[in-house]
Amino acid sequence: MDNLLSNGEVYQTVPKQFILPPENRVSGEVSSTVRLPVIDLRGGPHCHVEDRDQLIGEFLRAGKEFGFFQVINHGVSEQLMADMMRVTEEFFNMSKEDKAAYYCEDTSKTNRLFSSTIYGKDGPRYWRDCLKLACYPVAETINEWPDKPAKLREVLAKFIVEAREVSMTLLSLICEGLGLKKGYFEGDLSSGQVLINANYYPPCPEPDLTLGLPPHSDRNLITLLLQGAISGLQIMHQGKWVRAEPIQNAFVINFGHQLEIITNGVLKSVEHRAITNSGAARTSLAVFIMPAMESFISPAKEMVNEENPPVYKSFVFKDFLRIYMDLSAKRVDVMEAFKISG
Repeated sequence: MDNLLSNGEVYQTVPKQFILPPENRVSGEVSSTVRLPVIDLRGGPHCHVEDRDQLIGEFLRAGKEFGFFQVINHGVSEQLMADMMRVTEEFFNMSKEDKAAYYCEDTSKTNRLFSSTIYGKDGPRYWRDCLKLACYPVAETINEWPDKPAKLREVLAKFIVEAREVSMTLLSLICEGLGLKKGYFEGDLSSGQVLINANYYPPCPEPDLTLGLPPHSDRNLITLLLQGAISGLQIMHQGKWVRAEPIQNAFVINFGHQLEIITNGVLKSVEHRAITNSGAARTSLAVFIMPAMESFISPAKEMVNEENPPVYKSFVFKDFLRIYMDLSAKRVDVMEAFKISG
C-alpha cells in the first residue's frame, strides 16, 4: 500500500524511484498536438448501405494512417460515460484504508489495485495507480469487483457491456472492409477476458522526469480508451511523439498486436505512452478485448497470397503473452519475435 500514489500525499518533489534515465524522459522533446481522425459511427451495423461503405472507408483510412482514432455517436450514453468516470475518481479518492483490501503486488492476479506498471518491473517506477478488473461476462465477474464506492458495480456492469458492443461493431467493420469472412472475430478471438484498467495519474511536481506509462503497444485485439478531459496520451506518429487531443464523450480506439498479426500487417499496433502533468490529477479508462488463452492466432487466409506472403508466425495466444511480458511490451522486440525470418 505504501507504493500507491493515491494515498492523500501532495508531492513536492519526484521520489527517486520514479525518476527515469535521461534518455527515457520527455524533456527536450517537441510534441505537437494532433486531432486524431474522428469517425462518426452513426448507427454502426444498422446504418444504411451507402453510409456503411463510406463509414468503412473512413475507418480503415484512419486505422492505417494513425493506428489510433476517435469514435463518436457510438451508442454509449454521455450519462453512462460520465458516471463511469465519476465512480472511478471516487474509488481513487477513497481513504488508503478503504483501498487496502484491493491492493495486490502479485502480477498473476487479474483483479487488483497496484501502482506503476506490469512492464519492466526491475526498472524505474511509473507515475500511475491502476485498478485492473476482469469484467465479462458480468454475471461471472461482478462479485469480484470492489464494493466501494457504492455505485461502482452497478455502473461498471452497464458500461462494460456497452463498451464491448462498440468494439464488436468495429471488428465487424474491419471484417467487411478487409474482406474477411463474416463473424471472423467472434468466438475464440474475442471471447477471452474483457479487462478494464482504471488509471489514476496524480499531479506530478516535475513532469519532465517521469512518465505515467512507458512506450508500449497493446497485447490484445482492440482497445477502447475513455481518456477524460485532460490530455496525457501520446502516440508515435511518423517517428515523433504527438499528443492526442481529447474529444468529449468519444472513445479513443487503437489496434492491438493480435489485430496486426491477423491482418498480416495491414493494420498496425502503434506504440503509445502516457505523460504526466503538474496541474491536475488525470483519470482514464482502458477496455481491452482479449482472445481466449488457447485461441490460435495467425494471419487470416484472406490477407495472404503470392504477392503478400505471411509476415507473422502462427501461435497460441497464451504463448504470445509470455513473450510479450518477457520483452517488456516493447513493440519492435515483440513483433520481431513473431515475424517469419527471411
